[in-house]
Amino acid sequence: MRTVAGQVFLLQVAIVVLLVAAAMAALVFQSRAGSEREARNRSVAVAETFANSPGMEEALESPDPTAVLQPKAEAARERSGVDFIVVLNTEGIRYTHPLQDRIGKKFVGDLSHARSGEVFTEKITGTIGPLVQAVVPVFGRDGKVVGMVSAGITIERVSGVVEEQFPLLFGAAGGVLLLTTGGTALVSRRLRRQTHGLGPAEMTRMYEHHDAVLHAVREGVIIVGGDGRLLLANDEARRLLGLPMDLDGSAVTELGLDPLAARLLSSGKIVTDEVIPVGDRLVAVSQRSTDQHGGPPGSVATLRDTTELQTLTGRADVARGRLKLLYDAGTEIGTTLDVVRTCEELAEFAASRFADFATVDLVEAVLRGEEPTATGADTDMRRTAFSGSGDTALYPLGHVIRFVPTTPMGTGLRKGEAVLQADLTRLTGWQEQDPDRARMLLERGLHSMIAVPLRARGVILGVAMFWRGSNPQPFEEEDLSLAEELVARAAVSVDNARRYTREHTMAVTLQRSLLPRVLPEQSALDVAYRYRPAQAGLGGLGGVGGDWFDIIPLPGARVALVVGDVVGHGLHAAATMGRLRTAVHNFSSLDLPPDELMFHLDELVARIDQDESDDGADAGVTGATCIYAIYDAVSGTCSMARAGHLQPVVVHPDGTAEFADVPGGPPLGLGGLPFETLELRLPKDSRLVLYTDGLVEDREREIDEGLELLRRTLAEHPGQGPEETCETVLGALVPERPRDDIALLVGRTRVLASDQVAEWEVPSDPAAVARVRAAVAERLAEWGLEEESFTTELILSELVTNAIRYAAGPIQVRLIRDRALICEVSDRSSTSPHLRQAAITDEGGRGLFLVAQFAERWGTRYTVDGKVIWTEQPLPGGQLPGGSGF
Repeated sequence: MRTVAGQVFLLQVAIVVLLVAAAMAALVFQSRAGSEREARNRSVAVAETFANSPGMEEALESPDPTAVLQPKAEAARERSGVDFIVVLNTEGIRYTHPLQDRIGKKFVGDLSHARSGEVFTEKITGTIGPLVQAVVPVFGRDGKVVGMVSAGITIERVSGVVEEQFPLLFGAAGGVLLLTTGGTALVSRRLRRQTHGLGPAEMTRMYEHHDAVLHAVREGVIIVGGDGRLLLANDEARRLLGLPMDLDGSAVTELGLDPLAARLLSSGKIVTDEVIPVGDRLVAVSQRSTDQHGGPPGSVATLRDTTELQTLTGRADVARGRLKLLYDAGTEIGTTLDVVRTCEELAEFAASRFADFATVDLVEAVLRGEEPTATGADTDMRRTAFSGSGDTALYPLGHVIRFVPTTPMGTGLRKGEAVLQADLTRLTGWQEQDPDRARMLLERGLHSMIAVPLRARGVILGVAMFWRGSNPQPFEEEDLSLAEELVARAAVSVDNARRYTREHTMAVTLQRSLLPRVLPEQSALDVAYRYRPAQAGLGGLGGVGGDWFDIIPLPGARVALVVGDVVGHGLHAAATMGRLRTAVHNFSSLDLPPDELMFHLDELVARIDQDESDDGADAGVTGATCIYAIYDAVSGTCSMARAGHLQPVVVHPDGTAEFADVPGGPPLGLGGLPFETLELRLPKDSRLVLYTDGLVEDREREIDEGLELLRRTLAEHPGQGPEETCETVLGALVPERPRDDIALLVGRTRVLASDQVAEWEVPSDPAAVARVRAAVAERLAEWGLEEESFTTELILSELVTNAIRYAAGPIQVRLIRDRALICEVSDRSSTSPHLRQAAITDEGGRGLFLVAQFAERWGTRYTVDGKVIWTEQPLPGGQLPGGSGF
């Protein structure tokens, strides 16, 4: 009942019910009135018939009228269907009556009219109920009333006949009600479909606001029927299209519209904001079909006047284009921390998007990464970037330019302001820079120029110049502001690149001073190394880092290989790397085994971290890793320990490559955790490969994949020397622009020949010293080192004598002929002798002093079961060891 159709249905049903009820009531009332009328007519007819029957007068005048008339009256009553026929005399005394006891009694009713000769009927309520009785006079032959006849019939008797028709009447009424209700329902359904189920308030609101909204809206609305005729056009549509008010129902093609507008509106095709010319206006048309959701066929179009909007849009497009150009410049200029490349990006971008040619000239100091001390027109600038296609007379790359102060460019440089030369042909002074070249520029079609100083932090770094030739449009003031913004952004990138270049140069200088420059002389390993700093400007990484390596010769024909990595980049990482490298050198001079050296290095890093934390430093050293390996060319053994570093790779002579299972220790600086040493034997021509994580780890590759690629690369190239191995590994694993530092150290093992090493067991007997000296002299003679016999015998005499006197256990003497003559005396004592200056009166204490004087170097190293005192003597004439040992 919420909808209009439902309420109309309810109202119509109510009206039908009321009409049927009223009709039935009218029939009932009519039937009752008809019953009374029928009763009057019947009673009058019966009474008149009986009164005028033959012999009535004689019967009244007979001696016993009752006897004559009673049978006749009853017979007539039964045949006529009335309730009584009563014959009266003029006094109102009954002669007849259906009830015998009523005969002879006074008649109840009005007899005055009958006495006067009139027929009279009346409705009374008698003993048998409501009835109608008629009194008719009986005239004699003389015309006088001689008696009266009254006939009566009850209303119930007459109405019973009518009531028998009530079922038919009520049935007919019900049929009429059902028929009218069904018809009303059909009408309501159609009405509901036509009104889409809207309620009265909604219908009222829709129709009340329809005209107001339709004619007040600022957009034109046109509805065209499926037959192409105009159904509706609001005031705005009539104004935009110039339509009169009386064209509804006319064909669209006959409205006098522009052909394009008429064709579009009559086509009914779906369009959105299609701009068409209508007179001197530009109208945006959006058109949709009206039958998309079950509506009638046709189309509805909305019209908007966009004449002024098109002008504003054109300006907005220009502004949007400039913003887009600046945004693109921010993403394409300054992608690297390289001064020259940044200038090239500026020139390339400007030449492709803003000008026909673009040049960038920088102060010489900026190219070196230095702070420019002098700027302006009197400063030499070098052409750093040039972009543009075609033959020009502009200065080539590398040309040194000094702008004349009296030219507009020189004045602009002095003030730090941009210069616009919209028309170069006017020769406003710019040609004074180089008149001959200016004439050539004009001959090649250049007609407009903008010069903008590259200014950053109040310092002029150079000047960017933009030229137009093939583009006939000269530069304007808006182009000048755009060029200033473009160059200002590029200047920041150039300055950042300059500062980075300066810092990078400083860091590289520091790092190169800390890393090994040449390979030390040693015969235990054939060594090659590679160091690759990360490419600058990649994700904030690049440049100098904390990776380092070292090759440290040790006494006894041994050599230590070190590779380490300090997390981070820049000066702090490089300085920290230098401190750690120095510490490793110091610890290795003590000839510590790898695990002890790692322990002391870990303590040092923890102490440095603590000191920097106490000083409020932002970054410590924690995160450094290191691997330390000692190779002994005499025994062919290698002992290694590592602190958080990657496993080294061992490549056997047959080409098999595997990772050495060096026990993993924590990174340096954590403290409290032990380090372990792995000792393994490396045959001659084995390759030991140490590296940092930058070699195997990359954003595009997991570290496990990198490790496997390294192992496979080494295995696929057996027999290569260290130099070839370095090149092969870098070529297979390192991208063109690495994101992290890479340190790679490859050593190929050598083993001393047996004839280069001599060993003797010495008993704890002073008399054995002479035998040792004789054996040593004999061996030196075999090596052709007779000149070293005296010195060597003296050194060994002192060392062996001290061992016999102060040490315990067996004593061993070893003589090694390497790049130097090495003498080693080992015992089971852990007490190390020390050099002292003996007094004149002392009987002893001069042995080690003599050893130190005759040997080039000497020292002590500790072993698991004792110590070794060693000395080195240079070979005569710097000769190298011969034989087949290497």
